[in-house]
Amino acid sequence: MTATSELDDSFHVFDTTLRDGAQREGINLTVADKLAIARHLDDFGVGFIEGGWPGANPRDTEFFARAAKELDLRNAALVAFGATRRAGAKAADDPQVRALLESGAPVITLVAKAHDRHVELALRTTLDENLEMVRDTVAHLRAEGRRVFVDCEHFFDGYRANPEYAKAVVRTAAEAGADVVILCDTNGGMLPAQIGAVVATVLADTGARLGIHAQDDTGCAVANTLAAVDAGATHVQCTANGYGERVGNANLFPVVAALELKYGKKVLPDGALRETTRISHAIAEVVNLTPSTHQPYVGVSAFAHKAGLHASAIKVDPDLYQHIDPEQVGNTMRMLVSDMAGRASIELKGRELGVDLGGDRELVGRVVERVKERELAGYTYEAADASFELLLRAEVQRAPLKYFDVESWRAIVEDRPDGTHANEATVKLWAKGERIVATAEGNGPVNALDRALRVALEKIYPQLAKLELVDYKVRILEGKHGTSSTTRVLISTGDGTGEWSTVGVAENVIAASWQALEDAYTYGLLRAGVEPAE
Repeated sequence: MTATSELDDSFHVFDTTLRDGAQREGINLTVADKLAIARHLDDFGVGFIEGGWPGANPRDTEFFARAAKELDLRNAALVAFGATRRAGAKAADDPQVRALLESGAPVITLVAKAHDRHVELALRTTLDENLEMVRDTVAHLRAEGRRVFVDCEHFFDGYRANPEYAKAVVRTAAEAGADVVILCDTNGGMLPAQIGAVVATVLADTGARLGIHAQDDTGCAVANTLAAVDAGATHVQCTANGYGERVGNANLFPVVAALELKYGKKVLPDGALRETTRISHAIAEVVNLTPSTHQPYVGVSAFAHKAGLHASAIKVDPDLYQHIDPEQVGNTMRMLVSDMAGRASIELKGRELGVDLGGDRELVGRVVERVKERELAGYTYEAADASFELLLRAEVQRAPLKYFDVESWRAIVEDRPDGTHANEATVKLWAKGERIVATAEGNGPVNALDRALRVALEKIYPQLAKLELVDYKVRILEGKHGTSSTTRVLISTGDGTGEWSTVGVAENVIAASWQALEDAYTYGLLRAGVEPAE
């Protein structure tokens, strides 16, 4: 469970995903989940991983017990979280303090009240006794050989109400032996300039080593964290992907990326920053939340370019419209194709897809016009790269890519007297000179069509057995003919090693779905290296 990091102790990256991040609505971590996330965070290279509150609930107690046996941390030290001793007691006799020691964690974070009203109303004790609770608990844990950090809860609100008392809590913790005293914006209401001013003043007045813990209620948690660093804080507390109570905490990944790339601070082991995107998405998978597509640095749209003006500049020099090289954080640049696309966008997208346009201005112009024409009809290629690649190849070859020719298809929904429905589809097509008729049932008309198409084609193309429909989205576009509407369908398909998306548009949702299915199977065969039919 003990790690040996290649980094010195002058600056801390402290992750609290397993405790504070787990308080996000919709996250419910098992012990196995927490162990998996801890391994990802250690791979990333954070210095400290706060595992939870042992003794407060069975799950966190079990986590520390299993972590001692199952975690082999290379970079991070495991941290147990708990409170100062109870009022009127002794730290040595407090069962909660004892549970912190029994966790085996080499580092302990204590939460202490720094707001005078919280002391009097929540703890129901005196201001002096609260200081003694901090002093006694820190000193006891230090005497037991533990490293101690102190989280000053509601510090900034407490500082506003009674600055001298808030600073007294910091001073007491530091004098008792706390390595770092963390100033917490627990309610998340502070702004960067306010954070910077307070941190600088507290640092000058107490001489304590300070950290920052920022909630994101004003949307400023990352900025507030960096403002605290500017003011002298040398310990930052964050959560992966900004998970946390209410709207969340300071997001670990943009904070670390800013420290490494903008501040020039070495806060991760060599090469770890390139794992940023992978680690972000891996943790999102564990907590079962879809990764934010527009998250800074790691989102799939973080380096996506759409406007033709941007593409023209990027073609000359990618740095003209990107603040960093995406590869520095393990991400990639993407070109989005839409009705805003210009020639440069199409050329760059072709290069990205491995389709050589050979500088053919007439060909590129044709593709641009084709895209604009199709998007006017309701198609979108931003989220359907596979359909765009098929369009692009069709223009290059002056003919659609064909593996099969569809003679006809139909889908039937039967409403039965008992209230159930039967869905059946029939597909008639030609492939490699053979006429095939296939019928299948499904749990809906689109599913039935998908199965019928698969039944028909797998006889000729066994490579399609690996294909699986991963996602299906329907959007009703603006009506153009009175009460009738245009429907757009996006389908995501996978083959076990990757996924691709295709689009279909029609006034009938089944017809739109069929178009997207045709493209999905065609692209699947192209991806599998199958030669098109003559």
